[in-house]
Amino acid sequence: MPTSSRRPRAAAASSTGPSRGSVRATLALVLFLALVAGGVATWRYDLLDGRLDALIGTGPDAPATGDPAAVAPPPGLDLPPVVAPGPVADASSTGGSLDAAAVRSALAPYLRDPDLGRHVRVAVAPLGDAPVVFASGSRPAIPASTTKLVTTVAARLALGPDHVFSTSVRLGPTEGAKGTRAALTLVGGGDPFLERAPTTPDGDAWPYPARADVATLAEATAAVLGEQGVRRVRLSYDDSLFTGPAINPTWEDDYIPGVVTPTSALWVDVGRTLSRSSRVDDPSGEAAGAFAASLRGAGIKVSGSPTPGSAASRSRVVAQVDSAPLSQIVQRVVDVSDNEASEALLRHIGIAEYDDGSTDSGRRGVRALLRSAGVRLAGSTFYDGSGLSRANRAEPGVLLDVLRLAADPTRPDLRAAVEGLPVAGFTGSLRLRMDEGPPAGLGRVRAKTGTLRAVSSLAGLGTDLDGTVFAFVLMADAIALEDTLDARQALDSAAAALGACRCSG
Repeated sequence: MPTSSRRPRAAAASSTGPSRGSVRATLALVLFLALVAGGVATWRYDLLDGRLDALIGTGPDAPATGDPAAVAPPPGLDLPPVVAPGPVADASSTGGSLDAAAVRSALAPYLRDPDLGRHVRVAVAPLGDAPVVFASGSRPAIPASTTKLVTTVAARLALGPDHVFSTSVRLGPTEGAKGTRAALTLVGGGDPFLERAPTTPDGDAWPYPARADVATLAEATAAVLGEQGVRRVRLSYDDSLFTGPAINPTWEDDYIPGVVTPTSALWVDVGRTLSRSSRVDDPSGEAAGAFAASLRGAGIKVSGSPTPGSAASRSRVVAQVDSAPLSQIVQRVVDVSDNEASEALLRHIGIAEYDDGSTDSGRRGVRALLRSAGVRLAGSTFYDGSGLSRANRAEPGVLLDVLRLAADPTRPDLRAAVEGLPVAGFTGSLRLRMDEGPPAGLGRVRAKTGTLRAVSSLAGLGTDLDGTVFAFVLMADAIALEDTLDARQALDSAAAALGACRCSG
């Protein structure tokens, strides 16, 4: 739940440095001008989250930390030493009740903001199975990246918290003089965070969670081959674990390759180039090429370029690397809103439920798993795992049910989905947000963000000033383009107001 210490606000900076708010406003203005310069057609808020993350250091490669004092301030600030204040909140209670009138009063000033547009959905409820105390709006709304809460909880239901994804190398029959050449196959296991090396290009450790990598896999493979006298191999790669289209047909045409990588059971660096500055069209081939380069570096000659294929029936596993447990992967996905990893998890749900790694089977699996767990899905439809699809529709009650299910103390197997929720003002995609609403809301709200063109959403947990824990969903999907940032701020402030409210009954 909320953090126990609080990072100094920018207002505490010396008078010689810009305030946090001014730095943030300048960054938003620079980003706006840059995008406008590139043409109005490129002004897509489904691109904004990832690009802003890259600018401020909160993206998929940013370190995850639960310590507010460890979060670096924006450049240009001269901050005094951190002095830990008292607790942000009193001890929380999951069994408290909420007063509907108090919740309505806390939200009202922000929900009246015209920047939110003509379609706003809101729902607030205590944890457990207590009734919803406040609901507003009609018709399902576009959930954007809050969809990841649905996907990650379903993945935990399907696979369990300790499940790992294995990338292996299989060796076929040897040939040539004294068996010096062999058929080698790199087999993708759908590891969302498989990397090309054990460290980042700068030589740093990968951020949480720990990552498997193809360089380590190549070294282990070379050691086994050396023991068997194999010095040369023909290399193929097998990415057949995932089936069906690699690109979701409901995505916008220009999502590939700028926004998301085609989904593959075999990729490195989530389908990015060596510099990680752009995505590749053939992530499986890129991964195989990286593995081949590492094999050569380990003393094994690789004939030609890797080719698509499948492991021979008589082949055997000679080396394998495993991902971090699913619980840790889920935490990371929710914290930094990783689109590629979410899509990989959706395919794994299909495999677990129907032995088919397609998006369609994953979607069917999500509905079946959530229904069995008591989540009411009427009126909600999810076409992907990440929330990039504008065809997705969600009732706030679905997200409330998913949050309350994951927070249920009797379901520790699902808890990673809420443990990974960013903390307002401190971590992940909320690191630089919620600093303009009621200040008592900072540190009291954890939420999954969602941003698409004309869409903004938040879904998460909070603790009011009386210590009662609640779940909330805020969604707006008819926002005027020019009002997007202001609308997002209005929702942020509404969530902060709940944390700053004495709403307990």
